[in-house]
Amino acid sequence: MMKTATEYLWFHCKNLREYVNLTDQVEAVVAKSGVQEGMVLVSAMHITAAVYVNDAEPGLIEDIDEWVQRLAPFRQDYKHHRTGETNGDAHLKSLLIHHQVIVPITHGRLDLGPWQQIYYAEFDGRRRKRLVIKVMGE
Repeated sequence: MMKTATEYLWFHCKNLREYVNLTDQVEAVVAKSGVQEGMVLVSAMHITAAVYVNDAEPGLIEDIDEWVQRLAPFRQDYKHHRTGETNGDAHLKSLLIHHQVIVPITHGRLDLGPWQQIYYAEFDGRRRKRLVIKVMGE
């Protein structure tokens, strides 16, 4: 029989850009759901944040931050800023990393590779935002 479970995580990052390891929280939602075989969707519900899977190594996280800064630096001349917002770079950074991931569930556990971790990436912090975790399977 198909089971589903939905939980929301709320964030209020202190910095404009932060990277938060969610792996344990997602694993807890999967365990609570009782799903043994299926998938879990982890999706940022804001257009200036992202979710990705990669290594938890601190140097790599710094490299990722430098990479998104290089490709989408803050600039005053973004056309988006005509709306009164000043976060055009955060929208572009979100597009670079993407807003969601799907991870397989096998035998009731996240089926990640040996170094893989699930991260929430915040690019326009200092305000409240949320993320959805949707577990689906049997």
